[in-house]
Amino acid sequence: MKIKKSTLVSILMVIAIIITIGIGKSNSKIKQNKLITKALQSEKQKKENTNDKEKMDKDINASKTEVKEKNVGKKKEEPKRSFEGIPLKGNERGVPIIYYHSVDDSANNNELIISKGKFRSHMQYLKDMGYTTLTIDELYDYIKNNVKIPEKSVLISFDDGYRDNYTNAYPILKEFGYKATIFVITDMVDNHDYYLTSAQIKEMSQNGIDIQSHTTNHKKLGESSKVEQLEALKNSKESLEKILNKKIEFIAYPYGNYNNNTIEAVKEAGYKMAFTTKEGWGDVSDNIYKIDRVYISAFADKKTFINKLTVPQNR
Repeated sequence: MKIKKSTLVSILMVIAIIITIGIGKSNSKIKQNKLITKALQSEKQKKENTNDKEKMDKDINASKTEVKEKNVGKKKEEPKRSFEGIPLKGNERGVPIIYYHSVDDSANNNELIISKGKFRSHMQYLKDMGYTTLTIDELYDYIKNNVKIPEKSVLISFDDGYRDNYTNAYPILKEFGYKATIFVITDMVDNHDYYLTSAQIKEMSQNGIDIQSHTTNHKKLGESSKVEQLEALKNSKESLEKILNKKIEFIAYPYGNYNNNTIEAVKEAGYKMAFTTKEGWGDVSDNIYKIDRVYISAFADKKTFINKLTVPQNR
């Protein structure tokens, strides 16, 4: 059959149109696929970026937490005092570590509660006689490392952590510019009106008053199992470290009571020096975990106070 030339041209034109449409659709599909692929890649990249950011934030937060955990319990370094120009002594001579309990005018024939007037007179005597009040770190360096201290030195300490240590003793200590140490029963902190609060402890710690451990509950350590002792020692230490954000390294035994297990537990808990109630000056002859102290009773007269301050009790 013979096809007319005009008909053939028409057929060819139709075929061309169909092919063009097909190619257009194909190109469109390709473009669409490319757009979809690009969108998916973009979304994937966003997710990866988000994951990377989340991972980075997580790493940063973990790093901050690690630094914070390392800093808790890390002692803040303070510049060491220089005692140049005054007579000094070594640790063979000893130093009086005097200890009080409560300072208040409401005493009712109680040897543990000294009046504010009598306490002030004691502090005034120290000033008049040119005494230097030591920090507990200075005492440790003196006894352990024979770092020289002034001839007339004393460490003032308080046992139990009564509220009046802040309301009555602290203002007097600040007035004279004295250093002192308070051994705190930590279970009583913020839990009893007669004992110190966390805020008071923080304030004093920032102003020349060392805060150290007197266990959690003031039980006689020597009458408890080693496990119980270790728990009371560790928990007290950790409690104060949390409040003060500094390392706690010293403890005074409640009632001065301890045994061999106590010494082991104190070492395991991380303390480096401990105090008894045995009458005497602290010196190099003391076991570092059995440091002697000098008790100041509310009933003691001025002459007795001066004698305890000037005459080594264990000589």
